[in-house]
Amino acid sequence: MSLPQVAIAQPDILAIIGKDNYLFPAWGTTDEPDWRAIDATVARIAEVHKRLAARGIALVAPVLPSKKLFYADKLPAEDALTPEMLGRYAGIRDRLAAVGVPGFDVEQIYRALQAKGEQVYYRTDQHWTQAAADATAQATADLIHQLVPTLAGAAGTGLALGAISKERRYGDLAERFLSPEQRRAAGREIFTVRRQTQTAGLLDAAIAPVHVTGNSMVQPYFGFPQKLSNLIDRPVSVNWKPGDVGFWSVLIEYLESAAFRQQPPQVLVWQLFEPNFHLGPDAEGLWDAASVISAQDWSRRLAAALPA
Repeated sequence: MSLPQVAIAQPDILAIIGKDNYLFPAWGTTDEPDWRAIDATVARIAEVHKRLAARGIALVAPVLPSKKLFYADKLPAEDALTPEMLGRYAGIRDRLAAVGVPGFDVEQIYRALQAKGEQVYYRTDQHWTQAAADATAQATADLIHQLVPTLAGAAGTGLALGAISKERRYGDLAERFLSPEQRRAAGREIFTVRRQTQTAGLLDAAIAPVHVTGNSMVQPYFGFPQKLSNLIDRPVSVNWKPGDVGFWSVLIEYLESAAFRQQPPQVLVWQLFEPNFHLGPDAEGLWDAASVISAQDWSRRLAAALPA
């Protein structure tokens, strides 16, 4: 599996060690949401939505909430979330809804899972669990059916779900950012993985009416694209990059691709993430250097890929 990459820094800066050896990414931790930057991101997403709609393409933009929201009781006292930060996710969702960008409340979905005793993020990893990925796929499929009742292609072409397996290993936060002693103290944990079937792949040449673009959450390893394909009963294509590449670069990479030009989807699912939502395409030092795009260049490239 390819795990997310981040900028090189000291381990104690990048991983917060919480109670019961819960690990949290240290980036994005503040006392106040950056609403000005968040509003700028919302405006850019609204522009993508408008330009896609002009071409008859529906945008679904699920925002995945921070792990810290669900395990706030495991955070050290000095890293406790302020009331303002506890409300950041809801504020982002309200702003997207206000400009008409389709989505759904993932926080509410995950709270319901937690109430049933399900983990939604792994203890030593920044990624979602199989239960959370499946629930998000279900909500995504439901919204797709509302927006596009008739998908292209034939029934029976969705991906069959592979068998579930268990893997015991270190999570990415433990593997990458802890010292050997800290890693041993945190310990390995069990990852639930749905294997891909041998009869079809998500990255082949099959025409798909739905495309997923995002960070490592949506890589096939965690099962989201397979589950979505199974639920909509159609092929799903996907492109993803590690989290430090950023959601701006991974989207523009797809929109500029031959695959998009030759076979645009009916629905584009753009996976976003609360902890880095406020970062624009030009966030130098926070995105991988090669993926930083100036605000002017972002607008130019978007307009070229999706002319009005």
